Amino acid sequence: MAAPKRSNHSGTASHAGVAALSFTTKLPAQADFKKVLLERYQEAIARSRKIGHRVSFRVEVDPSADAQTITPVEEQPVDTFSVEDTGKPDAELEAALATARARGRKRVAEIVAGEEMLSAEAFAKLLGTSRVTVNARRQSGQVLGIDGAKRGFRFPVWQLDKHGRPFGTLPALHAMLGNSAWAVYRFLASRHGALDGRTGLRALQQGDDAAVLAAAEGMARGDFD
Repeated sequence: MAAPKRSNHSGTASHAGVAALSFTTKLPAQADFKKVLLERYQEAIARSRKIGHRVSFRVEVDPSADAQTITPVEEQPVDTFSVEDTGKPDAELEAALATARARGRKRVAEIVAGEEMLSAEAFAKLLGTSRVTVNARRQSGQVLGIDGAKRGFRFPVWQLDKHGRPFGTLPALHAMLGNSAWAVYRFLASRHGALDGRTGLRALQQGDDAAVLAAAEGMARGDFD
């Protein structure tokens, strides 16, 4: 298979408040194109996290030339785009957004009110430690505590292994998933193709720590699951 032909230009260009990382890749072979497209996608994810802005890249397919071209990744600071003032927001859209927000708040309330959710005091008692220690471990990602707003932080009892200790993978999961407790909760409560359809929690309970960490790493990269 012929290697992909790349024409790289270092440096950045700026126009209309948008900085661009300049490169162009011409890929006549479809297999080469798929490989490099995935690479560019992963680079875009990493770059957006690093700079704190949205980034994008454009893919062009030319049937006459039988080639595909991936054009520059563009940094898009959210404050550089002008938005036309169209007056009052659309009433139907506002109603839909309000409904979605209400549904989200209801779901959060249902989760934190579950029987498996413990207060910091109750969770500390279960671990044989203090509430202060539990909150310190939550902040460092050693235990999972989700913010229940009015109810305060709640700690799922199922995060303890068969020895009654928090799963040892929790710090790594927090780090991989952006130090977001809700992201860790969703990962553990959801089924994943990378885990043969098991939830992250079930895989941990079965001792498949390495597979769980690999699945979380893939999710952080933006892999399809």
